[in-house]
Amino acid sequence: MTTIFPPRLVQLAQPKQLAGITTRTTNADEATPATGKIPALWGRFFSERVAQSVPGYTPQSALYGVYSGYASDAHGAYDLTAAVLADSVLEGLVSTTVPAGAYLVFEGQGSMPATVVAVWGAVWQYFADAPAYARAYAADFEEYSGEGRVAVYIGVQA
Repeated sequence: MTTIFPPRLVQLAQPKQLAGITTRTTNADEATPATGKIPALWGRFFSERVAQSVPGYTPQSALYGVYSGYASDAHGAYDLTAAVLADSVLEGLVSTTVPAGAYLVFEGQGSMPATVVAVWGAVWQYFADAPAYARAYAADFEEYSGEGRVAVYIGVQA
């Protein structure tokens, strides 16, 4: 069973520096398993033990999915980086920064990947229903903190 919590506005005071692997995709591509790149990205992230290669990583460290490089809006291309917090970037990995700023946070708890799909459903529904905040399309991120918990941070214009 998946539990979805009401969204809340937070202010990220400091940017987050992360390192990982990336792909470029679109929501249209992700709607079809044959063209979706996100499952393969996460599969590679885990099979190549990317997180474990980053200095400072521990089994308790959160994992991140960072959405950036938006071509336009929800219909355009974007980069997704599967990553962990990092002070430095090793060869073969990419660096990405989540900027400080206002984020609307949608959280869920339950089995994966059904929970993250449900949380993104709540995000899409919120922004389809005359939202109180407009998306910034600078950077958004998923934070996986263990035990079936995911928080999706959507950058907003505040």
